[in-house]
Amino acid sequence: MLNIISTLRIQDFLDIIIVAVLAYILLKFIRETRASLLLKGIISLIIVQQVSQWFGFYTLNYILKACLQFGIIAIVVIFQPEIRRALEKVGNNAFFKYFKFSGEPGDATTVINGICDAVNHLAQHRIGSLIVVEQATKLSDVISSGVSMDSKVSAELLTNIFSAKAPLHDGAVVIANKRIAAASCLLPLTLNQNLGTEIGTRHRAAIGITETTDSVVIVTSEETGVISVAKNGSLTRNLSIVTLKKMLRGILGETDEQEANNEN
Repeated sequence: MLNIISTLRIQDFLDIIIVAVLAYILLKFIRETRASLLLKGIISLIIVQQVSQWFGFYTLNYILKACLQFGIIAIVVIFQPEIRRALEKVGNNAFFKYFKFSGEPGDATTVINGICDAVNHLAQHRIGSLIVVEQATKLSDVISSGVSMDSKVSAELLTNIFSAKAPLHDGAVVIANKRIAAASCLLPLTLNQNLGTEIGTRHRAAIGITETTDSVVIVTSEETGVISVAKNGSLTRNLSIVTLKKMLRGILGETDEQEANNEN
């Protein structure tokens, strides 16, 4: 045993660590999706196949081997959405991000103030809303699912969009390039099965889009008026307007000094 350890190189230790980390990430991703059930089924088939080989059940062993071989193709077909989300997460890794909320500081401040003023009004009146702020990952497919607007961000417009009798209130507003790109957009729901029953469809949609993109989603609850922010697949709830503004300024690249300069 000591002889084997003495022959290992530094590259071998790094190789083992990398494989272990990748295996952990894969298992963590599988645990949060329907693929966990599939993994249990595959492990069961492998065990039965091995047992059948030990006891000489050749016909059963042949059938199980064939099922496992063709099962790989079935996995790709059945779990195409999960595989796509996993690859999008890899592409959305911070290692590949060299983006900052571009433009003049005043533009970012206008967007942030418009969002916060609207959210404050919507929360006080318990009006449900879903506002997606695009960052590095483009949301063209989401924008195309809604009604194109290309309008300046303002609290009045956002408030009117989410009013109960407004024709575009059902769905999400997407803000891209510091403008309202579209309203009444459809968002993918999260596949995370560990969320509590108190998390409704609107919040699940907010989490879902942030699982595969670096976008930021602001949500107001229609039932409670609670303000929440979804980012990187996580939901932060019970935010005040002050906290929301600070969070958005940090995420979108606006600093306290720039905010003060614009107010002056």
